[in-house]
Amino acid sequence: MTRRLIWLASAWIILALVLTGWTLTNQYQESALRRLGHVLSDTIDEVVVSTNAAADGSITVDEVRDEASLRALSGKYWAVAEPGPRGHLRILVRSPSLAGESLTIPDDLPARLAAARGATISYNDPDGLRRGGEGPLGVPLRVAASMKQLPGRTEPVVFLAGVDRSNIDSDTRQFATFTWTALLSLGLGLVIAVFLQVRIGLRPLYALRNEIADVRKGRAARIAHGYPLEIQPLAEQVNRLLDHNQETVERQRTHVGNLAHALKTPLSVMLAEAGAHEGPLPDLVRRQTEVMKAQVDHHLRRARAAARAQMLGEITLIEPVLDEMAVMLERVFEDKGVIIDWRAPDGLAFRGERQDLQELLGNLMENACKWAKRRVRISAGATGLGQMVVVVEDDGPGLPEDQREAALERGARMDESTPGSGLGLSIVVELTRAYGGRISLSDSEMGGLKAVLELPAAQS
Repeated sequence: MTRRLIWLASAWIILALVLTGWTLTNQYQESALRRLGHVLSDTIDEVVVSTNAAADGSITVDEVRDEASLRALSGKYWAVAEPGPRGHLRILVRSPSLAGESLTIPDDLPARLAAARGATISYNDPDGLRRGGEGPLGVPLRVAASMKQLPGRTEPVVFLAGVDRSNIDSDTRQFATFTWTALLSLGLGLVIAVFLQVRIGLRPLYALRNEIADVRKGRAARIAHGYPLEIQPLAEQVNRLLDHNQETVERQRTHVGNLAHALKTPLSVMLAEAGAHEGPLPDLVRRQTEVMKAQVDHHLRRARAAARAQMLGEITLIEPVLDEMAVMLERVFEDKGVIIDWRAPDGLAFRGERQDLQELLGNLMENACKWAKRRVRISAGATGLGQMVVVVEDDGPGLPEDQREAALERGARMDESTPGSGLGLSIVVELTRAYGGRISLSDSEMGGLKAVLELPAAQS
């Protein structure tokens, strides 16, 4: 959003300044040319007044009192011409300042003058005066022409006046340089001001974003800082949402606890009564009651995990949990001589509760130790994008590919000779899904089974 605001504002500033510079430069040049036009019109009027037509049609011009037009190549010139046989203008009289040179006359000027019906037409002569075909004398001119009808003459007469426009062009370039320099400085200052305004103005939003990220990553429980009046309601609404989420989770936990207490007590009584008697019926009741108890534990654990997964701000370091589980399982499987080799980077953390992480890793590691010959290897690491992975491998017999999907189903047991309810991997699957992760099984390089567990990671 910051870049978009800065780019949009900068683009508008640049466009506005370019249009302003172009308009000011053109207006200055047009104003200067209009002033030259008045000078040329006055010169033409003075020449017209001083021009006389003889009975034979010849043209004479009395002395024009403009000193500049009397000085050779002074930069101010005039001439009197008449249309020739092929539509070209033929110079009849020229000012002394021309010193034998001629004003440049465009080919279409006679037609334009005829269409203008006495109005003055102005044009630029970039090459200046020419001496025959030898080339320009070096100064650009502004020329005005007007067709007049003189008394005693049937053919119209064209009066031309020219003035050196090099000073005007130089002034225009200086004005353009000054204007563009000033506008460039102004534009740069405005862009810097927009950048600072956006960065400073949006700083509270950045701070709020960082606080929400801290809550999401478990480094804070709620938004604690105050903000400007415009965004303070947003911070308050986020805190209310967090409070509501906490209340909802607590209610779910309470319901789950009540349900666990209500179910476990009757099941414990049934187990105790069945254990006090001998015979097929008590044995059947005891076995089925144990299955029911395991199923109840499984679903209650799943419900608690789903409730905890909705909470924000819970993080658990991986390294202490792996160390604790490895020490405990090596003691449990001491008779087999199982060695657990685990690796985890410092600071790697699971975004969830410790009890759930113990449940996840405990089931996978216990399953690996149960089937391993001697060695179990665990490696943990971050994968980026807020995810982490834990890989559990063993050197046991492994599991055929066609049985791996079934092994993750609830209550599935691949070997009835081993004790258990078959809910271990299923519990891992349910907990993993509750946290938005996933688990997969494959062959290990050690010869046994490889379980890859992906979970959300948190910054410690």
